[in-house]
Amino acid sequence: MEFSQADFDRLLVAEHTRKTSEVNYAKDPLDAENLTKWGGALLELAQFQTVSDAKQMINDAISKLDEALMINPSKHETLWCMGNALSTTAFMTTDSDEAKVSFDKAAQFFQRAVDADPGNELYQKSLEVAAKAPELHMDFQKAAASQQSMGGASSASSTSTAAKKKKSSDLKYDVFGWIILAVGIFAWVGMAKSHLPPPPP
Repeated sequence: MEFSQADFDRLLVAEHTRKTSEVNYAKDPLDAENLTKWGGALLELAQFQTVSDAKQMINDAISKLDEALMINPSKHETLWCMGNALSTTAFMTTDSDEAKVSFDKAAQFFQRAVDADPGNELYQKSLEVAAKAPELHMDFQKAAASQQSMGGASSASSTSTAAKKKKSSDLKYDVFGWIILAVGIFAWVGMAKSHLPPPPP
């Protein structure tokens, strides 16, 4: 896997956030904001891992976000982040029924985030995309299966295979692209908030 400078910078920021959150958790395990940042950092870091390591990191993120929601069940940033974690889990699952369960849960979290912060366009967009996610997942799985079965195709159909492979990778990019974008925005917002000076008394 080759990293761009932007990817490397995101990786460094996410790793720094993860380590800082871990230290802060030792001091105050009931800080929902810190747990949310930790979960967001794990989701960001998962993008740079192998599939099995990414799944473990996403499960860890879900665990941190669950903790945060037990402390503050209406924290919209945490609800939204949990929706992203569940959507990512669903896209990494090949079983359609299992994926649908995760997509449904994700949509519920996105809806709760929208309800808690109705003017947030990112939450609205996430909710809209969540409605299309099961269909995207099915298309992605069909394209992946088609790509595998076309592996032994004759050279006469190589142009068609190349077009299907391109469509499959475009679809994969679209699917993971919105998740990566959403998680990236969340991490950036979290970092920006943590570097703001305190409000005047």
